[in-house]
Amino acid sequence: MKKVIALSAVLVMGALGMACGDTATNNANANANRMATNANANTMTAVNSAMNAANTAINTAGNAVNTAANAMANANNAMRPATNANTNVNR
Repeated sequence: MKKVIALSAVLVMGALGMACGDTATNNANANANRMATNANANTMTAVNSAMNAANTAINTAGNAVNTAANAMANANNAMRPATNANTNVNR
């Protein structure tokens, strides 16, 4: 029972300390929290911008690969009549 009373007294003193805390300290903490939140938001914005730039670069590279693949397929299709003609001559 003595421990419960002692613990209750400590909790009451802590609650009084928080309730009677200095306003300047609370404002400083609130400002620090706002600054940290803003810094995190700015960091996330920078990360999103970097990811968007990387995504754009990846899409550009993918488009270039697709364009090259299409050009090769078209060249292959263009060569087929000549290949077929050579095959027929050699028979």
